[in-house]
Amino acid sequence: MQVSVAHHPPNTAVLVLRGSLDIDTAPALKANLNRLVERPSPRVVVDLSGLDFCDSMGVGVLVTAHGRAQERGGWVRLAAPSGFLSRLLTTLGLTDYLSLHPDVDTALAD
Repeated sequence: MQVSVAHHPPNTAVLVLRGSLDIDTAPALKANLNRLVERPSPRVVVDLSGLDFCDSMGVGVLVTAHGRAQERGGWVRLAAPSGFLSRLLTTLGLTDYLSLHPDVDTALAD
């Protein structure tokens, strides 16, 4: 999995993921997200459009990051999840907890 970060004012980061998010790559995503959500009032958009696979470990990292950001007065928003990932999050009952958006621009609008 490839991860890149672009910073947008005010205090917002867009984390772009490419490849597979699974048990092998989840620790790298966790490290990146932890660094971003440790800031005061973190605002993080995770661009999922380039993911071709996501397992339960990956979902767990996203859920944990969202909770940590909320504790600090911020948020983590998910942008452009695939049909598979959207269905998975719905099946797990996470669509009311996580903020899903059709694309990065919509997720950035606030």
